[in-house]
Amino acid sequence: MNEINIKAEKLSLDALWTGDKAEIAILVEIFMDPVYRLALRMTGSEQDAEDITQETFIKVIKSLPDFEGRSQLATWIYRIAMNESLMNLRRRKPAGSTVEIDAGNEEEDSAEIEIIDWAAQPEAELLDSEGKQQLDLAIARLPESMRSVFTLRDLQGLSIEETASVLGISIPNVKTRLLRARLKLRQDLSLYHRERLGRSD
Repeated sequence: MNEINIKAEKLSLDALWTGDKAEIAILVEIFMDPVYRLALRMTGSEQDAEDITQETFIKVIKSLPDFEGRSQLATWIYRIAMNESLMNLRRRKPAGSTVEIDAGNEEEDSAEIEIIDWAAQPEAELLDSEGKQQLDLAIARLPESMRSVFTLRDLQGLSIEETASVLGISIPNVKTRLLRARLKLRQDLSLYHRERLGRSD
C-alpha cells in the first residue's frame, strides 16, 4: 500500500458521508497533488491539468454521499480523475476523428519491439532537464491505454490490482499494456540517448 492509500485509510467515511468540511479538506489535501500529477501526465497541459483537478474534486465532493466503500477511496478518486483526463483528451480530437485507444492487438508479442540498451549511461545523463523533457514527450506519445496504465502504475505508484480497478480492465490486460508501454518508452528514449551520445563524440 502506498503512502497516499495509507493517509486515505485514516479518513472517516462517516464524516465524509455527512459532509464534514474539515474531513473533506483533509481529503482534498491528500489527493490534490496526486490528481494534478495524473492529469498533467495524461494531458501534457498544465492548464488542462488544473481544470481536470478542479472538476475531479467537484465531482468527488458531490458524489461522496453515494460512495459505498466497495473500493478503496483512493481507487475511486483516481477513477474519476482518469475519466476526466480521458474526456479532456477526447474533446481535443477534431470532429469525426476517432480516439486511439490502443496501438495493435492486446495479445501482440511485445518482444518484437527493438530495444537499444542505454542502461549503461550515467544516472545524471538520464535525469537532467533535457532527459526529463524527452521522457515527458515519450509518455505523451503513448496511446491512451498504455499511458493510463503507465501513469497509474509507474508514476502514481498504484498496484497492478488497483490499476486494473481504476481502469475497469483485467489484471492480465494491465500487465500486457504496462509491458508494452515500458518497451515503447525504452525504444523511444533509446533513440534519443543514442543520438545524444553521437553529439557528444
